[in-house]
Amino acid sequence: MIRAVVFDCDGVLVDSEPLAAEAWRRVLAEHGYALTDEDVEYCRGLTVADMYPYLASRADLPSFEDLLADVDAVRTPLYADHLEAFPDAVATVQALALDGIPLGVASSSRRRLLIEKLERFDLLRYFAVIVGGDEVDRGKPAPDVFLAAADQLGVAPKHCLVVEDAAAGAEAAVSAGMRVVVVHREGEIMAGYASVSTIDATLIRSWMGLA
Repeated sequence: MIRAVVFDCDGVLVDSEPLAAEAWRRVLAEHGYALTDEDVEYCRGLTVADMYPYLASRADLPSFEDLLADVDAVRTPLYADHLEAFPDAVATVQALALDGIPLGVASSSRRRLLIEKLERFDLLRYFAVIVGGDEVDRGKPAPDVFLAAADQLGVAPKHCLVVEDAAAGAEAAVSAGMRVVVVHREGEIMAGYASVSTIDATLIRSWMGLA
């Protein structure tokens, strides 16, 4: 029986992925590299530490720390001006929290950014556990971030449901021994995984055997 729900953040709770991609695109352009849609898709769900060697193999880049600082300098005002939460996700989190269901966030984003994004939309208070990609040894598709979330929630992985949007995250959840549902807001279907176009608390309750 599912006892806890663990959400990815970017692409599931907040619409940050296009803004992050734009920040990377602008900074990489300064180093003579045009970020492609294929690059963006490859990097979805990865930590910035795992993105760096992939991008560094394609362009002459500064150190990881310097590049990340440049990206953050561009991304911060983009988030301030344009970042939005998904209304269906906000409503779902609020409804599940009201039911007393333990909730967590496990994301490839750094913990600091996760806290900022969740606080911005008054979502932080609903989550008992927050685990960022910079807090585990291996990023997605390794299961580390989800296993850490389950451990901190005090719930066995097999009793956790993960809500993801990226293939790397879905693979990580399965590797952790968790059930996973993939949110594709454009209506796409990810082969091998249950897929939905919106998040709904009633549907999650049904998967948990509560409806």
